[in-house]
Amino acid sequence: MRVDVEYSPVGEGLGMSEFWLYVWMRRVAVIAAHVIAVGLTVLISLLSRPGTSLFSWHPVCMSVAYLLCLTEGILIFSSEGTAFCFKSRNVKVRLHWLAQALVVLTAVTGVGFMIASKNLSERPHLTSWHSLLGVGTLAATVLQAVCGFCLLFPKLFKLSPPRLKLYHATCGLVVYLLATVTVVSAMFSDWFQATVNGPLWYAFLLLPLFPALVVMNQITNAYLPRKKITA
Repeated sequence: MRVDVEYSPVGEGLGMSEFWLYVWMRRVAVIAAHVIAVGLTVLISLLSRPGTSLFSWHPVCMSVAYLLCLTEGILIFSSEGTAFCFKSRNVKVRLHWLAQALVVLTAVTGVGFMIASKNLSERPHLTSWHSLLGVGTLAATVLQAVCGFCLLFPKLFKLSPPRLKLYHATCGLVVYLLATVTVVSAMFSDWFQATVNGPLWYAFLLLPLFPALVVMNQITNAYLPRKKITA
């Protein structure tokens, strides 16, 4: 007996008017996720005042890595609301790899600035939930990049491409959600609460959750099993 898994196309089972409303809402959501990712990265970079201290480069690098590059690297595969929606799959894969390479590079750089800053001030490392989550997120990011490398050469590693793609997408979602939790935890740090307060602080706290919902919806729509066919 052979069991195959089919994946649900977006909007299946909807009427024509409902389908186009659904497509329009998805397009608006993806565009909003782009705007939030770019906007938060710019705002946090401005608030950090890069160059004023070693620490100032840490939030800049981490926001570029996880708010911007990681978000854009995943939304490249979205069929709505992206400048690359009409590009071929191969082009999207190359752009995805470029974005993920930038994630690893800028994240490692940001951690390096944090380590240098704490060593200079002789402060202990890994003393907060944010720092512990950050280490876990960086480790998961590196492992996910290794998984993506294996996906580029499945025959070399004797792996099944369809199953590996499913694992890669699922692990990618876990990395993104973990990164979102880490970013949100940064809002509770002494530095951020001293910099941003009042209603604006709540806006910063909630905004990273919206791109996470869009990414989660994109991945589950692409890989959630719909039905099994036996032959």
